[in-house]
Amino acid sequence: MTGNILGSWQYHYLHKGWWQPEKGVSNPPATSFHAALRQITQPVFVFEANEQLRVTQQGCACIGPGMPPQEAARPLCAYVPPISPESFGDLLFKRDHGLQYPYVGGAMANGISSVKMVVEMGNAGMIGFFGSGGLTISEIESAIHQIQKQLVNKPYGFNLIHSPFDPLLEQATVDLYLALGVHRISAAAFLDLTLPLVYYRIKGIHRTDTGEIVCPNKVIAKVSRIEVARKFLSPPPEKLIAPLVEKGMITPDEAELARHIPVAHDLTAEADSGGHTDNRPAISLLPTMLALRDELNEKHRYQRPLCIGLAGGIATPVSTAAAFAMGAGYVLTGSINQACIESGTSETVRTMLAEADQADVTMAPSADMFEMGVKVQVLKRGTMFPLRATKLYEIYCRHDAIDELTAAECQLLERDYFRQSIEEEWHQTCRFFRNRDARQIERAESNPKYKMALLFRSYLGQSVRWATNGVPNRRIDYQVWCGPTIGAFNEWTRSTFLSQPKNRKVVTVAMNLLIGASVITRANWLITQGIPVPPAAMNFAPAPLSELNDFIHING
Repeated sequence: MTGNILGSWQYHYLHKGWWQPEKGVSNPPATSFHAALRQITQPVFVFEANEQLRVTQQGCACIGPGMPPQEAARPLCAYVPPISPESFGDLLFKRDHGLQYPYVGGAMANGISSVKMVVEMGNAGMIGFFGSGGLTISEIESAIHQIQKQLVNKPYGFNLIHSPFDPLLEQATVDLYLALGVHRISAAAFLDLTLPLVYYRIKGIHRTDTGEIVCPNKVIAKVSRIEVARKFLSPPPEKLIAPLVEKGMITPDEAELARHIPVAHDLTAEADSGGHTDNRPAISLLPTMLALRDELNEKHRYQRPLCIGLAGGIATPVSTAAAFAMGAGYVLTGSINQACIESGTSETVRTMLAEADQADVTMAPSADMFEMGVKVQVLKRGTMFPLRATKLYEIYCRHDAIDELTAAECQLLERDYFRQSIEEEWHQTCRFFRNRDARQIERAESNPKYKMALLFRSYLGQSVRWATNGVPNRRIDYQVWCGPTIGAFNEWTRSTFLSQPKNRKVVTVAMNLLIGASVITRANWLITQGIPVPPAAMNFAPAPLSELNDFIHING
């Protein structure tokens, strides 16, 4: 039996109409499921011939009941149209952000989502967000100039991370974005709306001559809680609009128009991910957010409907296809991008990520919200950071000042954490904050509990920089933000060229996910029509970017 004959006609298949060959073709060309599904810009026809199923990508189909259009016609059992990566996602989302593909590179803080990563994705018809969290204003400004110089008239964005303990930094970041023309931000880790965030969104809003409301500054929110999502998908509250008018930061006209737009037209439902996460399962989180979208679209009748994307778990063609099948307007990736060569981390970290399994992650106290007990998801394989960070928080909860620590606790901190005396560590912490925000030191000097928090946060913050810089003698303390997604990615790429860190490039990874999702989607469409697709035909192995042209023409 040849590869294009799928076995004897053992079951009754519901005919969808008729397949007929091209004019003058007596023997219709046949192919295999494996080959047909991968030619994603060509249709797939499954028809009955001599009581057998055959697959071809040539000819045409007449859908519906009726007599066969010509003598050579055969009963059509299934039909799948072409589907390219551009076909996925929300059309308005892609239009508003100037995208070819509904694919977003998430903003990993401390520049891990680097200038190079953002540029590569922007040039490929996607969008990347620079990871500005944890960086100084001057460092962010430098990144803005670099990206704007390299991405002229192409999409890019910057992160705005919630800073509950440093609202002035949040405001300074917003001021910088407005001054330098950064018109797209990813709002992350927000527990509630803030004045700087709303100011960014409203500033510059106006009507055109035709009455259309134009909001030059776009916010893509990333949230996991429905109550926070509701705030982002609603118009900004009056309690935040009024102070902006009173301070002269926005005009009365801007305030009035702000009542007709959401804080964020686009919102990413953040499932189980790296860094700040609530470990929500995507399969239940996304439908909840989609229902909220529909509710608020109906309530507010926005000029441009709301859009919901999905992050957390996007690591294989199957998960990518599943996201779009559930209704995601776009997908956002993070952990797998950190494993790519363009990320702003060290080769050591990329190697650690390439060796990780799904169970090699855990939750640990975060540096930016340490006192609140907020946790982030990090890599646990190859590092003791999760255990040591958890121990720090336990000590913090037991005591109100450094002076209350036991001798054993002091010895532990000086030996394993600081590798110097507590006094020396405090002097180092003071030097750090004097260059960034001297008010933190003043507060610590009058509040022993807060002083202890700053001291402990010093270790947590440095652990990220040790990792991104690849400091050899601090490998045991590396803090690597990562979700279980990386394990799924490593399993999918095992024994392929993408198993090697040196071959992992953000655009190559992205196009494999998108094209693979096209193949998986087409296979599932056949299955829903009752066609027994061989499992091997649904296995999409990673391919180099040059070879992906065999599946679809890639621009750029």
